Amino acid sequence: MTNTDALQKSRRKRRRQRRVVTVLGFLVISTGLAWFFESQATTTVIVARYADRASTVGNDPALSAAGERRARELARVLGDVDVVAGVDAIFVAPTKSSIETSVPLARLNDAPVHTIKDPDDVESLVLRILDEYKGKIVLVITEARDIQPLIAEMHGSKKLPDIEEAEYDNIYIVSIPWFGKVKTLRIRYGLAYASQA
Repeated sequence: MTNTDALQKSRRKRRRQRRVVTVLGFLVISTGLAWFFESQATTTVIVARYADRASTVGNDPALSAAGERRARELARVLGDVDVVAGVDAIFVAPTKSSIETSVPLARLNDAPVHTIKDPDDVESLVLRILDEYKGKIVLVITEARDIQPLIAEMHGSKKLPDIEEAEYDNIYIVSIPWFGKVKTLRIRYGLAYASQA
């Protein structure tokens, strides 16, 4: 083998190595970018008040018959909110009415139900949701007084209308993108359904 042949063979080998390195580099960068954008997906938090209570007497009343129907209606409305998987998790205030409101949807979506230890600590709740359920859909069922502070903590609307004592039909949807403005939507559900009882 002459020096010229050895030199050409060496050049071909270096070109192949450069191509392999370039292809591998492209694959690593593409995979990294795909992972980054996937991990930065929009998180959707749905916030609702517990359904109608049986009585306001006592510290921790259960749902009324109308409340049980409203809880089933909430499950019907949110059961396929994400056409692929539904609600990924449910967080509830530590009250019978909040827990009972979550049952139909939890069963329908096979979603885990987490009891909120301190409903007044909205910062910890939001951090937990964004840490454990980033890019997912989460439902929070809580007291009416806790809805505005919770939505405000997520940088959602700070101008929610007051929730009346007998008003159980509001759903707030807070969309938290990885970049951009947080959106807050309000939907009312179940008025006709619940009043048919």
